[in-house]
Amino acid sequence: MFGLRKTLGSLFGLHPIDESWFEQLEETLLKADVGIATTNVLIASLRKLAKSQLIQNAEDLKGLLVQEISRLLAPLENPQNPLLLSQSNHKPEIWLIVGVNGAGKTTSIGKLCHHFQVQGKSVLLAAGDTFRAAARNQLKEWGERNQVQVLSQESGDAAAVAHDAIHAAISRQIDVLFIDTAGRLATQGNLMEELKKVKRVISKVVPDAPHQIVLVLDGNTGQNGIAQVLAFRNAIGLQGIIVTKLDGTAKGGVICALSKALETPPETGTPAFKTFVYALGKGEGLSDLEPFNAEAYAKELVE
Repeated sequence: MFGLRKTLGSLFGLHPIDESWFEQLEETLLKADVGIATTNVLIASLRKLAKSQLIQNAEDLKGLLVQEISRLLAPLENPQNPLLLSQSNHKPEIWLIVGVNGAGKTTSIGKLCHHFQVQGKSVLLAAGDTFRAAARNQLKEWGERNQVQVLSQESGDAAAVAHDAIHAAISRQIDVLFIDTAGRLATQGNLMEELKKVKRVISKVVPDAPHQIVLVLDGNTGQNGIAQVLAFRNAIGLQGIIVTKLDGTAKGGVICALSKALETPPETGTPAFKTFVYALGKGEGLSDLEPFNAEAYAKELVE
């Protein structure tokens, strides 16, 4: 359950719609990291709807707020979400998982692994975080939980791990390969260059790969998360985002802000992938990964 729902819930009921109510709604949305631009759009839409439909109390606006948030988030929902497709055009389908430290990359890989195994697909994991032994061990633990092999190297670099993992996946006829990477800030130029190298090496082995470049984003990060998304997108291109830690946060509105931010085209020279939200992480269990649905998410935020 989103913490935001409790906060927003107190604004609805038989409260009269006046300037004070709109100010409270604006404050709540901003605290939830919906962002200034997105909040302004939502408030303006609700004001217009309330006036045109002669709505007198806040409870009657709840459904309209859900409707407006759904419309806002619709561009983030991928009709070809790879989590929902039963078939892939690639074997192996190669996923490169990126993000900052502590966002939940390794946990998300474990959940993705389970998700595809339930569909009957074979999975292989590659421990591309060569900086921290703890990260490799954590990925191995998820591998054991899912009963899949994790390829790692005690020395070497992430590109070498990716190279060897792809050849292993091809020879074993694996359906899906997930390549983990070390957490890094977008401002760490040397580490971002390493990520570009990993991507180049993957593309040399399989020309149209990686097939999915996915950023794992902590749902509590707030507006700083927008900067992360845009920086990674500009550096290597992003097809997908997984937003984690949404099981109790009151900051779930960051996805609303994402929709507005991603309207800006990527920098020149970056692959012009359309970036979608693929899934939401809502707990620590193997099954706590939910494919993103704009309308369902809007309802969870408000109702």
